[in-house]
Amino acid sequence: MTQTPIRVGIAGLGRSGWDIHAHLLAPIGQHFQVIAVVDADAARREEAIERFDCQAYAGYTDLLHDPTVELVVVSLPSFAHAQAAVDAMQAGKHVICEKPMATTLADADRMIAAAEVTGKVLTIFQQRRYNPDFLKVKAVIDSGLLGRIVQIRITESRFSRRWDWQTLQKFGGGSLNNTGPHFLDQALQLFGDHEIGEVFCHLDRTLTLGDADDHLKLVLKGPGAPTLDIEISSCHAYPSETWNIMGTRGGLAGSTRQLRWKWIVDAELPARELDIRPTPNRSYNRDELIWHEDSWEMSGTLNEEYTNFYHDLYGTLRESKPLAITPQSVRRVMWLQEECHRLNPMTQEIF
Repeated sequence: MTQTPIRVGIAGLGRSGWDIHAHLLAPIGQHFQVIAVVDADAARREEAIERFDCQAYAGYTDLLHDPTVELVVVSLPSFAHAQAAVDAMQAGKHVICEKPMATTLADADRMIAAAEVTGKVLTIFQQRRYNPDFLKVKAVIDSGLLGRIVQIRITESRFSRRWDWQTLQKFGGGSLNNTGPHFLDQALQLFGDHEIGEVFCHLDRTLTLGDADDHLKLVLKGPGAPTLDIEISSCHAYPSETWNIMGTRGGLAGSTRQLRWKWIVDAELPARELDIRPTPNRSYNRDELIWHEDSWEMSGTLNEEYTNFYHDLYGTLRESKPLAITPQSVRRVMWLQEECHRLNPMTQEIF
């Protein structure tokens, strides 16, 4: 039986609502149809009408009162995410909420509670779980080739000055809240179900004109888990590669588009015995190692991969398949963000 497309209302036609969600939804009209939008900017509303032949509202309440809308994409400014999501679920709509899920853990819990009470689906657009580089990194780790993973380092740094609304704390801005959810989410997926033990987080304001952070250093440890080292900075003149993973049998390094990894095989290693005698010629121990190497390069586009988020959601809403990205899994990201804010005097006054 042919399933009817899911009828979508996009709330907010800015960078996320228009440049990401509208562009992802437009080619998959057999599963999703944009039938309504809301934005305070009249020019943006006209642009949406021209593209989707949809209803265009100036007020969010009007969108929620539209009985034809099944699914609301909340792509409003960060500080408005929680209330907008709760209002939509209480109005009988399913919700996709942009990252960050909320600006406080309490608001995230309020969203989860609303989903449970209303029975509506709530998912968070943590689309980087679909990134090909992340999936390849996870596959290499899970293969066991690299042995026990000792440390995972993720870097997203550049030299960049910003002065828009996302640089202000009162709007939920800052690199931790804006860029951080992507990489904290990936890191926690690789961290697995291990208990989070120690958290070190340093936030700084370097080049931004606002009062929010634009430099983040986060180190996360837990029993039996690899050390996570995450750096997101706007003052890095010599940016490092995105990935650097250390294991007891090898390692992996690379970017979002290219990865390389190498490993050793236990059966090919020369035997060793602990020896406390002076080494010949005062030298250091040296192994003759046989390295095995492989690499990966991205093909296709990220938009093609991110469309899988919507395909998976269609399976949930129309075919009763499990939700791919649950709000409970993203709550862990929110907990970690709030812990980082709590540990830093420059931002802790907002909690």
